[in-house]
Amino acid sequence: MGLFWALFLGLVGVLATTFALLFSWGVYYDFSRTRIPRGLAHSWKIRLIHMGAVMLFTAAKTCELVGLCRQVAFIRFITELRKTRLDPSLFSKDLHFDGVPVRVYYPKAPSAGLRRGFIYCHGGAGMIGSIDAYQNVCNGIAKGSDSVLVSVGYRLAPEHPYPTQYQDCLTATLHFLQNANAYGVDPSQIVIGGDSAGGNFASVVAQKLVGRTDVPKLRAQVLIYSGLQAMDFNLPSYQQSSGIPILFRDSVTYYGLKYFGKSTSLCDDILKGSHVPDEMRLNYGKWVSADNIPERFKRRGYQQVPLAPYKPEVYLQFPELLEVTFSSLFAEDSVIRQLPETLIVSCEYDVLRDDSLLYKKRLEDSGVRVRWFHVENGVHGVLNTCNAGFLTLPTALEIVDNVVDFVNSL
Repeated sequence: MGLFWALFLGLVGVLATTFALLFSWGVYYDFSRTRIPRGLAHSWKIRLIHMGAVMLFTAAKTCELVGLCRQVAFIRFITELRKTRLDPSLFSKDLHFDGVPVRVYYPKAPSAGLRRGFIYCHGGAGMIGSIDAYQNVCNGIAKGSDSVLVSVGYRLAPEHPYPTQYQDCLTATLHFLQNANAYGVDPSQIVIGGDSAGGNFASVVAQKLVGRTDVPKLRAQVLIYSGLQAMDFNLPSYQQSSGIPILFRDSVTYYGLKYFGKSTSLCDDILKGSHVPDEMRLNYGKWVSADNIPERFKRRGYQQVPLAPYKPEVYLQFPELLEVTFSSLFAEDSVIRQLPETLIVSCEYDVLRDDSLLYKKRLEDSGVRVRWFHVENGVHGVLNTCNAGFLTLPTALEIVDNVVDFVNSL
């Protein structure tokens, strides 16, 4: 027994010391790297969430370095420990739509007719996130809009490389559109949406369905702080929010490279814009330009920075970054004009804010009806705090409420 207690106490000591070191590192990293502006509401919650993320990612990287497991596998394991409950007004079924795992949420209350449908693609840089992790978000949308909601469990990178993620979302969407009646859904009233990387996948799916006559048209799309272009990482929001949690400017390219399975040594060149061929600068510059950003979004210390000289060797290592199936802002005019009514959600303190603003303008200029909800106190990833106890950020609930209002208005 003495040996057992000695081993037990030794283990507790090791864990406590490890936690203390991680916590100290999280505090140091947060206060030395973050630049939280005065006036940002609930900044202490944002700091706590960021410290937790730093601790998690550091522990995961350490596990990878010592050979225990891959960093992304550890992050997935820890994030999946948080259990969420199904809203009592709903019931759900875990199914497969042509091989793609999905969870279908149904309102329990009877309906006089066919309901609306909603397809949700979760965020997580295409490498983390899951159906379970986004249950609180899906609860809120399905309950508030009285919709049948399909949460797509697309396969994750790097095990399943690009373009698997949007292709799985497309496969699930096609199945739902073709079999809507079987789920009690009006096939003409189906909305697709997602947040962050999931918003990117949703935007690509909506574009892929343009012009198809074998399936019903989507009724609308909902794009929540989505990444929609990878040409210019020096737009106003990328400069202004470069050090605001939870998504730093350099993290965008770092995890983008991880998602595509490329060397992170390319980060600096891509941040400067050396990956963009001269022809693309001419073709896409009219859409990806700070001139298209309203002046009120340039007041927090923005300085115009031109793209660095083109380096063919950088582009040739990473041409996927500028493909329309990743940079959906680059779609042809003929495609953009046919997109469905759209809700765009942007957050003021988010490096991806201007992607939303640029896509909003592109849609409006092409005659697409757009509703825009701008979260003045919002940061990237805020939806992940839905029903997170004392760490819940009110802006997360505001976003869900606005999505619900948009769907109910269709």
